[in-house]
Amino acid sequence: MGKKVSRSKARQRRHIRVRKRIFGTPDRPRLNVFRSLSEIYAQVIDDEEGRTLVSASSIDNALRKSMAGKTKTEQAELVGQALAERAKSAGIKQVVFDRSGYRYIGRIKALADGARAGGLQF
Repeated sequence: MGKKVSRSKARQRRHIRVRKRIFGTPDRPRLNVFRSLSEIYAQVIDDEEGRTLVSASSIDNALRKSMAGKTKTEQAELVGQALAERAKSAGIKQVVFDRSGYRYIGRIKALADGARAGGLQF
């Protein structure tokens, strides 16, 4: 009988496997997403320097008031739009999308659609 692997451990393994190929450069940084049970976080990272260029999350003070009464999927879309606006103001137009081992459905897809609607290309 095989060992039973938890969902979070399996996601971490997928994330490590994908990160071997996805790399953010200054010209095209990496858009990383983290999803917890109640919140969602996104950041644009330059992997060559190892620093975060812009970030947005559902616990962000600037976004907190506009998220009242919205579903988690709607909140994720707002986070994506806010991240795209901040990235555009920082001079970032193209990114590489890193979904961190999550399936491309639900909140992850909503965040990506919001970022695309805000003007990011990936």
